[in-house]
Amino acid sequence: MNDNLASTENSIALIQKVLVIDDHVLFRDGLISLFNSAPDFEIVGGAGSVHEGIAKARRLSPDIVLMDFHLPDGTGLDATKAILAELPDCKIIFLTVQDGDDSLFSAIRAGAKGYVLKNVASTDLITNLRSLVRGEIAMSRKMATRIVEEFSRMDAQAVENNDILSKLSPRELDIFCELASGASNNDIAQRLYLSTNTVKHHVRNTLKKVGVENRREAGLLARQLGLKSKY
Repeated sequence: MNDNLASTENSIALIQKVLVIDDHVLFRDGLISLFNSAPDFEIVGGAGSVHEGIAKARRLSPDIVLMDFHLPDGTGLDATKAILAELPDCKIIFLTVQDGDDSLFSAIRAGAKGYVLKNVASTDLITNLRSLVRGEIAMSRKMATRIVEEFSRMDAQAVENNDILSKLSPRELDIFCELASGASNNDIAQRLYLSTNTVKHHVRNTLKKVGVENRREAGLLARQLGLKSKY
């Protein structure tokens, strides 16, 4: 095999197939024009809905999906989860106007490998996608910092939650779980085979240990911690 032929085949092998899922046809057409100047990427298709996007991803097996957040029949999160369930190696990057933390964090939790705003410069978008191909996260430093800060906050919250629960005895934890459902003392007594007076005693201790004033606040906190009644 001569050097020119080998070089050509290597170039072809490195071309990344890109599927665009966005309900704005003009935007999809604009991306096609943009990628004509990027020989290492090829737009293989476009879709305007969750349903169509999943079907085309299944048929075209793209390396990269550029995903909008809001679509006529659902969200990019729905499409992302469905596509990754069938094509786990596909790299999905959200290209959207949604700049909120909730959207960003939801996209990453759904399995996206990048998050870029639509007002990004065309050269920066291509640079982000090339970073994606190299195994890096495709997003601005500002967004990456927001994600790091969020996970740090979540870790701190998890430690705090564990501290709260560690204060409770096994029986008090049972009581706390029942308060999550708004159960009365009589309900709890029947479920746990305890006397009403014993339940009252445990409830008072539980409220004190978790640092709340009343049953309603205890129930809210229990639900926030993911607790629920066993019955």
